[in-house]
Amino acid sequence: MGWWRFVSENLLVDVLQAIALFFLNPLFLVTLLVAVALGYFRVKRERQSFKVRLLPGLTELKRLLAESWLYGLVLSVIISGAGLLVDPGWLVLFSAAVLVGLVSFYYKITSPIYFAATSFFALYFIGKYAGTFTFRGWSPGQIDLFGELAITIPVIAGLLLVTEGLLIGRHTLKYASPYLMETKRGLRAAVFKTKRLWLLPIVFVIPGDMISAYLPYWPQFTLGENAFSIIPLPVIIGFSQVMRSTYPDVLLPKIGRTVAWTGIIVAGAGLTAIWIPILGWVALLIGVGCRITISIVVSIRERQGGFAASPHPTGVVIAGILPDSPGEKMGLITGECIRSVNGIQVSNEKELYDAIQINAAHCRMQVVDRNGEVRLMQQVIYRHDHHRLGLLVVR
Repeated sequence: MGWWRFVSENLLVDVLQAIALFFLNPLFLVTLLVAVALGYFRVKRERQSFKVRLLPGLTELKRLLAESWLYGLVLSVIISGAGLLVDPGWLVLFSAAVLVGLVSFYYKITSPIYFAATSFFALYFIGKYAGTFTFRGWSPGQIDLFGELAITIPVIAGLLLVTEGLLIGRHTLKYASPYLMETKRGLRAAVFKTKRLWLLPIVFVIPGDMISAYLPYWPQFTLGENAFSIIPLPVIIGFSQVMRSTYPDVLLPKIGRTVAWTGIIVAGAGLTAIWIPILGWVALLIGVGCRITISIVVSIRERQGGFAASPHPTGVVIAGILPDSPGEKMGLITGECIRSVNGIQVSNEKELYDAIQINAAHCRMQVVDRNGEVRLMQQVIYRHDHHRLGLLVVR
């Protein structure tokens, strides 16, 4: 009984140390600051177009970990449980790549496949041209990139890609931020932009006791005669996409599914490296190539296509809907066109709100949906309802 209590207490101490190390990681602190900045710039852009922001400025910060911690937990269990060991040098390079991508604010380059592949191939070149370099017992010349790492790194990269796809498909739609852009005809149409960061707390395992030799209290465990160190790392996934010819609820789930399937292919190809190690290298290159292709193809299509939410001569087009507003309760969606309010035809924002005032307590609307079908809607409007109907419209 005393032995079990001793083991439990030591395990608890290790867990608490791992948690403390995670929150003290400079990458974690920088990510918090960047998330605040993302919210600030989004709100500023929305106010410039609509005089009101769609979501509070701290939304990006609040959702940074809330949507992704469970994914990080699952990945930690899979990576540790499957014995996917990584090299400490790879982790350092991976973190450096994440930091560069994070502070660039260009989140088309912050897919985890880029970080994983860049770190892997950087290890190869460091080993080739600086193989005699040593740091506290670690040397790139001792790393066998045609051995276990040729399997574990592609599999981990594939799992991270699957996670990225799931996050894109499930947690970007609500945060697509509208803003107005001038068309070639001199009109102002709505464009949608989503720019998200997710922080995944993932526990990696590295072989050996190199870290504990210099930091005695670093979390570690032994299995037989082998020692392993536990490395809690904040893994950042970023995503950015501008949409003008396709609505966010149509495009974003498609991107998410495509990225997730790419991750499955990369992880599967990585497993084949058990028999042919070079296939692990190929798997990483496939992942990078496919992810770049997805970004380029989508961006080209969105630039070349017309504006989905553009001004309509016989109504007012909805560009966004404030959360918990009368417009949301009525079931209105982005891209629909309000043709009349309380029996009065409307063609611009002023006419829309003037018509609402005719019967400020009860609003009746004729709405044309994206397919051109007409439907009638009505909603009681209370005095405390903010921003009237809570609609951001193309004007």
